[in-house]
Amino acid sequence: MPVIKRFLAIIALLGAAAVLLPFVLNLPTEEALPELASKYIENAPGELGAANLVTSIIVTYRGLDTLGEVAVLFAATAAVGLLLKRTGNEVGVSHWKSSEILKSGGGFLFPLIILYGVYIFLHGHLTPGGGFQGGVVIATGFLLLLLSGSVDSFNHTVMSLVESLSGFAYVAVALAGLIWAAGFLDPRFLPQGDFGRLFSAGAIPVIYSLIGLKVGAELLGILDAMRCKVRREGVTA
Repeated sequence: MPVIKRFLAIIALLGAAAVLLPFVLNLPTEEALPELASKYIENAPGELGAANLVTSIIVTYRGLDTLGEVAVLFAATAAVGLLLKRTGNEVGVSHWKSSEILKSGGGFLFPLIILYGVYIFLHGHLTPGGGFQGGVVIATGFLLLLLSGSVDSFNHTVMSLVESLSGFAYVAVALAGLIWAAGFLDPRFLPQGDFGRLFSAGAIPVIYSLIGLKVGAELLGILDAMRCKVRREGVTA
């Protein structure tokens, strides 16, 4: 039976390769940029004042897409919390057991990871990064605390407050662009500052900071829901 499964898997892979290979070989090699991409490259640096062209486009011209992605992450967090909701029977389950190296390393690395995550979303308009990446890094720092056994639970009030306020402020910034600038999520209602500086690009650093906090809080909620599920099942590491 295993031999038959392997044979069928090989046949499936060869069939997929035969279907995809003509598309790969015939991919167009355009030397000129499409019209929309050319307009972005020509106009975005002057209009937005951000050194990182890609991230500035994501939260301004394509800002509704980013808002939708944040909403999808919120829906995923809510679904995970619903599926792994607390039942109140976690008492008596043993704590995580981790090595002394992990405990010491976790305590040392945690503030550095948080600082790096904040750096990523604060400099999203200057260097590669942004709110989603910074939020994931921050959540990783808290995951390290869980694995090292340095903390046993998170403050759900603080998590909910950070997630709610950052989401509300994100929408408020978007509406401020609609009222005082040229459109929804237009960052130019704040001064653009000097090109390439931290305090530049209007409201783009503010937007990325809010996204980073919201994403970090939502991912932390998923991690905490999984922690509760593991403890209810009595699994230790």
